Amino acid sequence: MLNLKKISLRRFRNLRKDLYILALLLVAATLALAGLVGGLAPAEPLTVRAGGQGLQIYDRHGTLLFQGLDQGSGVRNRLSLSDVPLRLQQATIATEDAGFYTNPGIEPKAILRAVVQMLRGEGTSGGSTITQQLVRLTLLSPEERQERSLARKLREALLALRLTRAYSKDQILEAYLNETYYGNLAYGVEAAAQAYFGKHVRDLDLAESALLAGLPQAPARYNPLADLRAAQARQAVVLGLMVKRGYLTPAEAEQAKAEPLHFAGSGLAGLPQPPSSAFRRAPHFVAYVLNLLEERYGADVVRSGLVVTTTLDADLQAIAQSIVQRRLAELQAQDAHDAALVALDPATGEVLALVGSADYFDPAIAGAVNVATSPRQPGSALKPFAYAAAFSAANRPGDQSSTWTPATVVYDVRTAYVLGENQSYVPYNYDGLFHGPVSLRTALASSYNLPAVKVLEHVGLPAMLDLVHAAGITTLQDPAEHYGLSLTLGGGEVKLLDLTAAYALFASGGYRREPVAIVAQGSRGAEVQGRMLPRSLAPLLACSVLDPRVAYLITDILADNDARMPGFGEFSALRLNRPAAAKTGTTADYRDNWTVGYTPDLVVGVWVGNAENTPMRQISGVSGAAPIWHDFMAEALKGRSGRDFAEPPGLVRLEICADSGLLPGDACPRRRTELFLPGTEPQQTCDWHQRRRVDVRSGEPATAVTPPQFVVERLVTHYPPELAEWARGQGLETGYEVRVMSDEGLGKTSNLIPRTSSLVPLSVSLSSPDPQSVLALSPSLPRQYQRLEVSAVAGGPVAWLELLADGVLIARLSQSPYRTLWPLALGEHTFQAVAYDAAGQATASQEVKVKVEE
Repeated sequence: MLNLKKISLRRFRNLRKDLYILALLLVAATLALAGLVGGLAPAEPLTVRAGGQGLQIYDRHGTLLFQGLDQGSGVRNRLSLSDVPLRLQQATIATEDAGFYTNPGIEPKAILRAVVQMLRGEGTSGGSTITQQLVRLTLLSPEERQERSLARKLREALLALRLTRAYSKDQILEAYLNETYYGNLAYGVEAAAQAYFGKHVRDLDLAESALLAGLPQAPARYNPLADLRAAQARQAVVLGLMVKRGYLTPAEAEQAKAEPLHFAGSGLAGLPQPPSSAFRRAPHFVAYVLNLLEERYGADVVRSGLVVTTTLDADLQAIAQSIVQRRLAELQAQDAHDAALVALDPATGEVLALVGSADYFDPAIAGAVNVATSPRQPGSALKPFAYAAAFSAANRPGDQSSTWTPATVVYDVRTAYVLGENQSYVPYNYDGLFHGPVSLRTALASSYNLPAVKVLEHVGLPAMLDLVHAAGITTLQDPAEHYGLSLTLGGGEVKLLDLTAAYALFASGGYRREPVAIVAQGSRGAEVQGRMLPRSLAPLLACSVLDPRVAYLITDILADNDARMPGFGEFSALRLNRPAAAKTGTTADYRDNWTVGYTPDLVVGVWVGNAENTPMRQISGVSGAAPIWHDFMAEALKGRSGRDFAEPPGLVRLEICADSGLLPGDACPRRRTELFLPGTEPQQTCDWHQRRRVDVRSGEPATAVTPPQFVVERLVTHYPPELAEWARGQGLETGYEVRVMSDEGLGKTSNLIPRTSSLVPLSVSLSSPDPQSVLALSPSLPRQYQRLEVSAVAGGPVAWLELLADGVLIARLSQSPYRTLWPLALGEHTFQAVAYDAAGQATASQEVKVKVEE
């Protein structure tokens, strides 16, 4: 039985569509009568009209950096459609105009949507066909292309209809591929292939074709030489659209997405060969400024008559480039071939120097890639933000008892963190050692990893991410759980330019500094001052995002050479002849190393590595990036007197015990002065250090019957039970260190108070296995050789210790080391250690669960 209701609805929809098309045709006829569609003869060539003068870019002192191209020049190596790979054609059609070969040059629905939006006062939307885009490129003036009016949209549509009648679809696609702007001054796919990949378009593979096809919508935003991650995200969208349109299988798309991209191109296309001396002064900076201008004004700004004055200091830029190349020559044998440097004014955020690679013109190192704006893993260079978030807790309402300060002592001992089901994480320090009790001042200055993880665990990932975003880091946008506790060790990616500006937060007393590259612009003869710049190019008003006292605490730590000595030595490259704060970063696989540091007048960030992400050999931040940082700071500040960092009001100076971070007791041998936010000062007096009367014959505490000639007063350092394993490794088996207080033996380690002393409470914990470990049985080894070490550490008067697996005794041990081997068995298992004193009183460790799989 017919459904008359559905038939009526279908007829109504068809009628409505017909009425829309009729209305469009009526509008077209009206506009044609008004002469809005003139200017297209059937034989008119499809090329961009010439005219206009080129862009000029200058440094802050008037030194020319770039003389741009006019509209009649540029790279346009025209080729026929048969020379363009089919995959590139398909990627372009799938991305820009899926109905290209079937539509009349326009999409009526898109036109009608634009009409409705304009009538509602909403402006006009995108969605132009390839033919419409070609009309904009070839038949509209630059002024018309910038218009956002209904008349322009309809004129563009009508010209597209006429273009479709005058030329074949292949001719239109060929012209589009030859004329479209792909960024970096590349017009057309052949110029783009040369600029980005250093090859002819006919040699592009699927991955490269998909990347290029994604650029025309926003060449500046998706520029792979400035932000490869953004370009790859766009490439993935293109590949997804190709799958959707039936050009690719999902497997082919995934394979293309996984392909590493090698950028061996020339970078900015259309430059004179050899490039002018002006462009050689700061090629990456010029490319960066062009990106900023294109994002705001579109591609036509490249061929405009704009005069732009930038913040760059050409003299500082020359110093930076020279130092980068000289220092890199010393690192060649360790497979370090590239470096980047950014220098900013911390008071304004102005970019004074920007080196994006060791050599822009060297394709062997992908020199055209601007590493200063490319996301890379920062290693430990993010640590100060975790510490700043922890120190900032003092300003939040609530219980202040858990507030951490530079004096807070954490235990740098082996610690396993449970990340989730069947996952655990054990952080290690760069030197492979654990350092026992360390203050947060020493931990940050010496860049110890485990304390940094403990700081982040204390403050929480959201608090750290909130601060780094507020400081100006534009990456790290995934949810907090994506990063985990390794974020403070570099478990994410940041841009050198962002990170350098973020460090200006500390140098400027807590104020965010946006990187500023342009100070003035205008047409020839009529420069417009910086205050007239569009908002997207003008610096943001300075806003305070960090308590100036907390910013000073971070600066004071990073400038403390004494606190830095345990990790870097007394005379590291981080030390200048003036007050300076600095922090290094090194990734675990030696693919990236960093140094970011500042004085009151200058903040500089340096990256060393390889743009292609290949690892270096044993190069750390202090040996790779720090010498570049040191040399540039020394040269840039030569002749200027050193200034101290200004301490803000509202901080408290207090003497503390250097070992415990508490108020010093009478027996505390090492003391120092520390800074605190009011209300965070320690309230407890140190009880780590005690003077004891000791029988020198046995090392036992002296008693009433000990002959006076054998009694000596010694200083005993009482370490907490959590430090038992570390103390044993230092030769301090019981967790007590005895120091002779006589003149001849002052400060020397003496014998130890025996384990049977009642001064130490009984404690026990498992040191192996790690919580939530997942172990696999090997099919190639006999089962009897596949065993797991079960071990424990204990403190206090331990008479014996028992190790249990699934509640069953597997070892009873009367002395350290407390360890045994347990045969692996499939399934989930629980381990525990129990310590007993001489009276038989027991103390049990926490249970540790593991899983054994085949």
